[in-house]
Amino acid sequence: MRRTIISVVAVLIAAGWSAVAAAQSGVERLYILNCGEGTAGDISRWSPGVNEGQSMPFVDNCYLIKHAQGWFLWDTGIPDAVAAMPDGLPAADPRLIHWYRPKTLAAQLEQLGVKPSDIKAMAVSHTHPDHIGNVEMFPTAMLYVQKAEYQWPGTNNQPRFKPEHPVTLLDGDRDIFGDGSLIILSTPGHTPGHQSLLVKLPKTGEVLLSGDAVHFRSNWDNRRVPSLNFSKDETLASMEKIAARLKTDNAQLWINHDKAQRDGLKLAPEFYD
Repeated sequence: MRRTIISVVAVLIAAGWSAVAAAQSGVERLYILNCGEGTAGDISRWSPGVNEGQSMPFVDNCYLIKHAQGWFLWDTGIPDAVAAMPDGLPAADPRLIHWYRPKTLAAQLEQLGVKPSDIKAMAVSHTHPDHIGNVEMFPTAMLYVQKAEYQWPGTNNQPRFKPEHPVTLLDGDRDIFGDGSLIILSTPGHTPGHQSLLVKLPKTGEVLLSGDAVHFRSNWDNRRVPSLNFSKDETLASMEKIAARLKTDNAQLWINHDKAQRDGLKLAPEFYD
């Protein structure tokens, strides 16, 4: 009899722990934040041999993700300081993107009732300025970045992040919370340590956030590689990796800079669950 009681108690305890674990797993919401808008002077920079001299609007998205274990931020966009610049932030090369910041990241977080200190973890797709502009708004958030990107010398061989910022260096894919709901995918090519993010939502299903593995839909459809990319071969291999993941996971591809696609999506304070 005593052995039976002990067995029953053990089962109940195990069930209790399972319930707690289940309650602390999974993505609950995903918000799309406006982290910049601009105009590219010549989009043939992103699609060599095509669209010579044509301009095109670009957008820059950040993504705020509410996981059962805490808030996670993907990319930080154009620096918030650009919002105060009446003429925006023109590119040194007129063929590139003239950026504006119609809304600050700080204001959008405040609208959602989220303080910067609430962000416990974050990651950036890569270290170009339009993706890391507000990293230090979150000085204590754990930053997930590929080792190859972190060690890639910046301007004048300067580090790309403050050395004191907490960081987890990755060497490939990483399941952030260990429950399959938020997976960083190593997708080098645009930069040495570029990465993308797979998000599993309970109702929406799976969404793959491209970073700059691809810049707009026609480049994706035609597998075009921008001339400014770090490696053409790695870019093409990463595109194929993404395509395979989209197929096996039946996931949607959200292309970060594609304005036509972004305009058809819900922006914060609306969300995907």
